[in-house]
Amino acid sequence: MGKQRFVMKCGGSTLAALPNVFFEDLRELQAKDVEPVIVHGGGPAINETLGKLGIESRFVNGLRVTDEATLDVVEMVLAGRINKEIVRKLQQNGAKTIGLSGTDGKLIEARPVANAAEVGLVGDVVGVNASLVEGVIGLGYLPVIAPIGIDEAGQRYNINADTAAGAVASSLGVDTMIVVTDVPGIMRTVDGEKKVLPKVTFADIEEMIASGEIYGGMIPKVRAAMSCLHGDVKEVRIVDGAVERVLSRALTEGDIGTRIVRA
Repeated sequence: MGKQRFVMKCGGSTLAALPNVFFEDLRELQAKDVEPVIVHGGGPAINETLGKLGIESRFVNGLRVTDEATLDVVEMVLAGRINKEIVRKLQQNGAKTIGLSGTDGKLIEARPVANAAEVGLVGDVVGVNASLVEGVIGLGYLPVIAPIGIDEAGQRYNINADTAAGAVASSLGVDTMIVVTDVPGIMRTVDGEKKVLPKVTFADIEEMIASGEIYGGMIPKVRAAMSCLHGDVKEVRIVDGAVERVLSRALTEGDIGTRIVRA
């Protein structure tokens, strides 16, 4: 197998619950000259820590309202706790890994989102230091990236993990992103039986949300996957991390999870 690269996005809580075989699969892919890059979130852990500190969690259109105090907690949980938990788990399973925050080496350059007046220190990605990621990969390590951004003045920003993952994938010239969740894909009831849809477009998704076929907690998951389709990224594949060798199968077989394409 020649060099094959993919960017994987995963929530911190999803990753923590994954079986060891998932991490073994990553290690084996690395040994086969596949170059994985992980971008992770950590919403539930951030909510829990903010709650313990008596700081209220508020959201506007899915974005966390972030002041300096909240941002301190976001950075502590994402770049400190979650990032290092993932690194340790990978290393325990024999993978070579380096954890990075988006502020390291100005890895993720950001500017305030358009509705910053409502949400505070939340950022849009304006640049990714791809050469830093390439350097880490070149040394034989798997980069694990926490989505904190920074601007020219040194101001930090909370970046949505899906947005960050899509921007990293696009800057690395990766055309497929894998979103690892706790669901097998986007489901549709056919003849009274729930089946995974192998491929959906944005229009299909909006239609299924409007009809109620995609509902509840699945709506933010699907919208998050859609927001990963940035720049050169052509498709996002939603897969269930608990499926054995799910990453190997997603890279080599067309029959696992749901592929989301623009049109």
